[in-house]
Formats: sequence, structure tokens, C-alpha cells
Amino acid sequence: MNARKVKKILISQPRPNSEKSPYYDLAEKYHVDVHFYPFIKVERVSLKEFRQQRINILDFSAIVFTARTAVDKFFSICEELKIVIPETMKYFCVSETVALYLQKYIIYRKRKIFFSQTGKIDGLNNAFTKHSKEKFLFPVPEEHNEEISSYLDTKKINYTKSVMYRTVSNTFEEGEQLDYDMIIFFSPLGIHSLVTNFPDFKQGDMAIGCFGNTTAKTVVELGMRLDCEAPQPDYPSMTAALEAFLKENHKNS
Repeated sequence: MNARKVKKILISQPRPNSEKSPYYDLAEKYHVDVHFYPFIKVERVSLKEFRQQRINILDFSAIVFTARTAVDKFFSICEELKIVIPETMKYFCVSETVALYLQKYIIYRKRKIFFSQTGKIDGLNNAFTKHSKEKFLFPVPEEHNEEISSYLDTKKINYTKSVMYRTVSNTFEEGEQLDYDMIIFFSPLGIHSLVTNFPDFKQGDMAIGCFGNTTAKTVVELGMRLDCEAPQPDYPSMTAALEAFLKENHKNS
């Protein structure tokens, strides 16, 4: 445990929309300042990059959506290409949350929309079986696992993947200092962004917290000290782990 008393924390995520965030509760309880700034951001591919994939969106009769980000980037490309999606298009969504998000772009009740009740792609099993003759478009990020593709392959679905977005390092103002007692990360890309933006970064007695095994592994691989980690049996969430850390830190400082 580091000896430095934590008073100022940077959470590497966008600022919550609500003031009811548990991070604000911790800030009040332990008298710390909590700041939010994501080290990474999602950007859409350019039209040039999309065109290089030689995909004509209107050749497809159905779309598979696995995230709200995919929905945003898909409709952004359609808008820029001035493509009007026909009312006959069918939407297959990995969760109800993603399905309901479609309301941002289409009249929900007039469309054929299917969603998984389980939050996993196999929850759409019956819908895929019933509509197996459709020609599916599957928007994906540049880096993605093959789990859903493998499922679609086993179902013998006629689908085409299209890379529509990627995660990149966020930018910081030149000369900006990391004037924090603790930084919390949520992805390996976030850690790499820290190193990219601040090549002279020295951890010293600054605390580092993270969520997820791969993120923790990256922290250690880059020679940094990991002071607070979630999930763990006693601390399933990042806020639970952070509270345990702050309790100990303030007691020992």
C-alpha cells in the first residue's frame, strides 16, 4: 500500500450523466475530488475506409447489432452516404437495451426488430432460424472477437462483416500534467493511451486502480504497481474496490 494520501482521483471514463453516480458518493464520504476524463474514445471509420470494403448497405435485408455504438456508427455512415434504410429492414439485437436504442433513428413500432432476452447472441436462436434466408450485415469494431461470427457460422447464416468503428487514444493538451493521487483504468487500451500521451510518466507514489483481468495484466506488464483491482470476490465493482482502498489509505495516512 502506498503512503500517499489520496485526495484527487481521475476516473478514465466519461463524466456520468447523473449526479447519482456512486463515485460522487465516495467523493463525499472520503472527502476526495473525483474527475472524469476518458483515455480512449470510439471513432467511426472514414467513408473512404468504408468504401474500400466494397459493401452496399442496401444489398442487405437484415442487420445484426451487438452494441449501441454499432447502431450510432451504422446510421452515421448511412446519413453521410445519404442512404435511406427501407422499412422492410430487419434488426437483430443482442439485447433489449440495444433494440430500444434503435428508436433514436427509426420508428420502432413499424419495424421488424428481434432481440435476445439473455444478452447473448444465442438468445436470438429462434429468430435466426425463422429468418435464415435473409442477407445479414454485421457492423463490428476494428478489433473484435470471433464469438458472434462463430455462432453465425454454425447457424449457416449468410452474413457480411463490416468494420465501422475503432477505439483510439484520446488526446490531451500539450504540456498537460497528470496532477492526481490516483488514476483508475478500465481497459488495456486506456493504459497504453497513458503511456502514449505521457511518455515520461513515472508512477512514483501515485496509486493505480483498474477493472478487469486483462487491464490488470497490462498494468503489471508495463512495470507499474497495481494498488486497487476489481472485480474480486469481496469487491465485484470498481466502486466497491475503490471504497475499500480509500478506507485503508485514509486510515494509514
